[in-house]
Amino acid sequence: MQRREVSILQHAKNEHGGLFEEYIRERGMELRHVPIYETNEIPPVTTTHLLLMGGPMSVNDEEDLPWLNTEKQIIREWVAKGRPVLGICLGAQLIAASFGASVYPCEAELGWSPVTAAKREIFPGLPEQFRVFQMHGETFDIPHAATRVYRGERVANQALCIGSALGLQFHIELTLEMIRDWISDRPSKEQSSVLTQSRQYLPESQGICRIIADRFLSAPCGNFAWMHPADELAPGTLNSVLKQAGLKMRDE
Repeated sequence: MQRREVSILQHAKNEHGGLFEEYIRERGMELRHVPIYETNEIPPVTTTHLLLMGGPMSVNDEEDLPWLNTEKQIIREWVAKGRPVLGICLGAQLIAASFGASVYPCEAELGWSPVTAAKREIFPGLPEQFRVFQMHGETFDIPHAATRVYRGERVANQALCIGSALGLQFHIELTLEMIRDWISDRPSKEQSSVLTQSRQYLPESQGICRIIADRFLSAPCGNFAWMHPADELAPGTLNSVLKQAGLKMRDE
């Protein structure tokens, strides 16, 4: 049986895996950090699971950051093989852009706001609505053949899935220490307000993170899709998903 390993593509020093790293280690899975913020390049990714974190750049900055093109190609290749991918914030925008959707500036969100399920069957055990931590100034359209999973009040598209890739615009990986670090440059009154709300909403958010992480980390290494209740898909079903996205299955 293939040993399960997770690669974390990290785009900024202070936007690491957070709670995901704790859950990965609990399962005894190997964790491989790819510090793109240091190397400005992405080596071949040979693990079984792929986690894409946030970052301050735009997915449209390919001219200055050519590794963005590499990352988008990796996402397409992983979805073509049905290998599990989870993207957070910038990671979600990269998934959308990888399949031809536009990513563009929006009303900036910072702090806690509600999201509502648009496709409950993906995570039937989660509340229909819950509060999440936001920190972003761009949003994405939903690509052809992708599905909107969560919607927001101010920014409509809050999560999407396409085949084996799930993208969450919001942050579920956070600890209070991470939030305190992220808002340290904000006015003191705003910091106080955000931290007060964080103490209220973090317990539920962290529970949601564990549920999503469990689904991600237990996913099979191939022929997986988030939209289907079974852990494995028949090749014909996966081919149908990929065909809609203009992709083809690749031989392992």
